[in-house]
Amino acid sequence: MHITILTFDGFNELDSLIALGILNRIKKPGWRVSLCSPQQEMTSMNGVVVHAQSPLSSAASADAVIVGSGIKTREIVADPQIMSALHLDPERQLVAAQCSGTLILARLGLLDKVPACTDLTTKPWVQEAGIEVLNQPFFAAGNVATAGGCLSAPYLAAWVIARLEGEDAARAALHYVAPVGEKDAYVDRAMKNIAPYLHGAEQPTAHEAR
Repeated sequence: MHITILTFDGFNELDSLIALGILNRIKKPGWRVSLCSPQQEMTSMNGVVVHAQSPLSSAASADAVIVGSGIKTREIVADPQIMSALHLDPERQLVAAQCSGTLILARLGLLDKVPACTDLTTKPWVQEAGIEVLNQPFFAAGNVATAGGCLSAPYLAAWVIARLEGEDAARAALHYVAPVGEKDAYVDRAMKNIAPYLHGAEQPTAHEAR
């Protein structure tokens, strides 16, 4: 099972790295999480340099894709070379986005007639793309999910884990990272936000034989 986190230059560390840490709480053979980028090295919005773990082309074959946000997202959606290389298909993979990553999904046509979540800065840009923006941290329709706000990253990670490994696995991953003294309350709140979008959701069909 391969989960890619699309991470571009100028990325928000809280989006990409929190999701990376929580998703990697799943310890089982074949479970792989990678920072995916069109370049080998990316510098975050606060100057943190990281190396890509998989190329942008790997997103097309991943079981799940999370599109992170950053300060250069509008430049990314205006770059035909990057956008034409993004072949995401909710029919066979989970696709999720956080904050300005929602704009990327909108431009790819993956949010047609579906409301979405994003951060307050990106909200008008997503609305300009014709997407209704919800005043809530998380929303999913089928295999497509969006989240708004940097600290909604655990919701996206938990949704991916719950869809691929079950709710117990998602709870365990959240419990590990939750603050001491409020772990149960934290996990319950997070699961309350994603639970309405789990039951009856269509499961991805790709790579089921793995």
